[in-house]
Amino acid sequence: MSRGHETAAGVPMRRGARLRRACDCAFALGGLVVGSVPLALGALAIRLSQPGSVVFRQVRIGRGGRPFELYKLRTMRPASGAQVTSINDARITPVGRVLRTLKIDEVPQLWNVLRGDMGIIGPRPEVPRFVARYSDAERAILDATPGLASLSQLVYADEARALAGHPNPDDAYARFVMPLKIAVDLQYERTRTFMTDLTLMADVLLLIAGRNRRADPNFRVPLEASRQ
Repeated sequence: MSRGHETAAGVPMRRGARLRRACDCAFALGGLVVGSVPLALGALAIRLSQPGSVVFRQVRIGRGGRPFELYKLRTMRPASGAQVTSINDARITPVGRVLRTLKIDEVPQLWNVLRGDMGIIGPRPEVPRFVARYSDAERAILDATPGLASLSQLVYADEARALAGHPNPDDAYARFVMPLKIAVDLQYERTRTFMTDLTLMADVLLLIAGRNRRADPNFRVPLEASRQ
């Protein structure tokens, strides 16, 4: 019996996973071709508007707890502060706000997909300091390959706005928002199929177009979720 191929993390890959990986690579290649012009224009706008690197690199935790470097276009001024970004974050540049609205800053992550760090659909990878706060049950999310888009992104699409009024958005995110997102994504992974991935991709495109049929209308972050 064939043992199958292996992922970038060295984990044996079954036939269904190989099909998903092939689709991820095809989508990523197509996305890089289609997005090459907006990506180049965005990079030029960043270069002309602020000093420093055009590309933002950040260590995230992938499948099996393996760290990797995630790529985005830089949308914020180099400065210390919270790792969670709220909607009124003063570090976001004018050019960065446009890139974030159009999701152009996310295009470089297609390179992460081609590298095997991520898939198109999967739970969003967190930074090490947040993963360190996972409970034993929540660490099950690390069994899944992280992705560009997840169900929790749609359900809690107003996360940045909900955290805007908190004096410590990192703590509020880790204590209140992150557990909600992990629960949604764990449930999705348990029942995940190729068709649910296609449906989720369509819903992500609708979100970019300004429509979201998956959002939780009752989502709020209580002020007591944040501690000074």
